[in-house]
This record gives sequence, C-alpha cells and structure tokens, in this order.
Amino acid sequence: MFKPEISLIIPAYNEAERIGKSLLSAQNYLKDNFETYEIVVVDDGSTDGTANLARNYGHSVKVFQLERNTGKGAAVRKGMLESTGRLRVFSDADFSTPIYELKKIIGELESGADVCIGSRAIQPELIKVHQPFFRELLGKTFNLFVRTILFSGIKDTQCGFKGFKDYAAEQVFSKAKIDGFGFDVEILYIAKKENLKIKQVPVEWFNDDRTTVSPVKGLKAFFELFEIKRLHK
Repeated sequence: MFKPEISLIIPAYNEAERIGKSLLSAQNYLKDNFETYEIVVVDDGSTDGTANLARNYGHSVKVFQLERNTGKGAAVRKGMLESTGRLRVFSDADFSTPIYELKKIIGELESGADVCIGSRAIQPELIKVHQPFFRELLGKTFNLFVRTILFSGIKDTQCGFKGFKDYAAEQVFSKAKIDGFGFDVEILYIAKKENLKIKQVPVEWFNDDRTTVSPVKGLKAFFELFEIKRLHK
C-alpha cells in the first residue's frame, strides 16, 4: 500500500467559497516540504457542490462524501481512518490556523510525540484575529468543564489543528463515537486512556466570521462531555 509521509485531512461542510483557496495553499506548502503527501477532503453532506469542486484539484486530493450532514467528528473520523499517511493531521477548511504552522505539529511527532495538538492558550498573543467576546467566553467555559469532568492539563481542546502518528490515529479514531464538536475532547480522552504521548504547541490563529459553527452546536458539545464519560468508562 502506498504510504505517503503525511496525510492532511480537511472536514468540509458547505465550503464551496473557501475550499479552492485552501486546497491550493495546502498543495503548495506540502509540495515544497514533503516528497509524498495526500490531501483527504471529507464532505459532510454539503449541498453547495463542495465535493465536486475539491475533485478538480488533481490526484493528490482524495474526496469522500458522507451521505448526510452528520457532524465534524464523523467527517474527521472518516478522514483519519481512510487516509494512509505515516503522519496524519486534520485542519479546519478555512485554515484558521495557517498551513505553515504544520511544521510545529510535524516537528513534535517526529521528535517522539504520538499526538500533537495546536493550542491558542499557550501563547494568546498568537491569536491574530479574535472571536467575538461571547464565543471566546463560551470556549473558555467549555474547557473549564472539560478539566472538571474529564481531564486536566489541556487548556485548549478545540483548536482544529491536530496531528497523529498513523498507529495513534488508528488506535484513537477506531474507538471514537462522538459525531459533533465534542469529538475533539473525546479523541484526547481516548488518547490519554491509551497512554499515548500528547504534546501541545502554540499556533497562530485567525478567526473567520464565516464560521459554520452555530451556537446551538457549540452548546451541544457541553452535553457531549457526559456522553464521552459514559461511552469510555
């Protein structure tokens, strides 16, 4: 089986306006920094032709489609388990964390980490464009709940920029069940239970006002914390 150095997984829901720019940016960066790579786009039941647009970007881009809008967790899980790279990293389709920050994730994975996650909490000055106050407050409150209910030591579980060695990706995502935005917490919870080595790195981050995350989905993630505890006793 062909095993590229890196797989970049991009979950996408109605991203027709942004996916082309993101794929070009990813291809240019990966081509300049890796001998072999693949980009895996997982269309989460889009209705705007996202998948068809992604297919126009050549053989380095694999496209998978979920039958219906299931959730970011389901899309990332599909991408992680379908990809074949020795290192597997997922990123939000809008590249809120710029693609060049990939070098930090890869550096830690190559240095011995099983899992490496981008964090906005380690060096807050790297947040170049902030979310509205209410969303930032909601995020900080959510992470307080995570530390109280499930585990401590990680102040930013929700940054959409996380990398895994191939065996760690398969170990974690084969057990993951949460489809919604609580999936970030679930995969870290599983990784901790599996005694995988997790590293955190500070990354640049730019809020995009066109986010597809609704407040309702964000609030649902709070309830998913209790579901994670129940599912992985």
